[in-house]
Amino acid sequence: MKGSTVLVIESDATLGRSIAGYLASHTYQAAVFADAPDALDYVQNEALPNIVLLGMDLPSSSGFATAKQLKMLADLPIIFMMARSDEEFQVEGLKKFAEDFVINPVDFRELETRIQLVLGRLPTLNYGKEPVIRIDSQLSIDLAQNRAFVAGRSMRLTPTEALLLHVLLRHAPRVVQNHALLARVWPTESVYEDTLRVHMHRLRRKLESDSHHPRYIRTERGVGYRFTIRPSNWPDDES
Repeated sequence: MKGSTVLVIESDATLGRSIAGYLASHTYQAAVFADAPDALDYVQNEALPNIVLLGMDLPSSSGFATAKQLKMLADLPIIFMMARSDEEFQVEGLKKFAEDFVINPVDFRELETRIQLVLGRLPTLNYGKEPVIRIDSQLSIDLAQNRAFVAGRSMRLTPTEALLLHVLLRHAPRVVQNHALLARVWPTESVYEDTLRVHMHRLRRKLESDSHHPRYIRTERGVGYRFTIRPSNWPDDES
């Protein structure tokens, strides 16, 4: 979508700059790096992009290895930029890491179209225009920037954690059933309740002063989860 931030990781510096320039001229924000370490540092310490364009032949690691490291930092959609058309290679990449791929030399118009298609089917951008939500004196949430402010400290949220919060807050203080959370957060993936529990555990550790006795996110055993405080300036159930 226009205005989205695109992270370009491409060992060919000329190609990387050309892609970034084209995207910038079409109202995207682009950050470009020639190797994995600087790009990973950017994601970890500077900003979470909306999508990643990832070249497969990087100086310090393979594209698959870099994609794995990116996924460990955040649930980022990835488009691989491949130097060759290899069906088995493409299938492996799509199955494990990426939402799409393009073959170099890349057509910039096609690339932008693929970016739009990937971002258009992701629910993580739906809350981007929400204001910062003040829950109480100890907790505020900025979903557009994937941030929570806990007792004055800024905490980075992964896109999945932000989306989970978005769904819970929209329904607060009612229970959201496990199957509904799975369907909303992972609409195209086969994800099970164990994965949901892991993400909720990590989210609680960021938001709660005592994650074993949570104040904000409560488990309704065998049913689902609920956010206990309904923000006063949020609408009712979005669905």
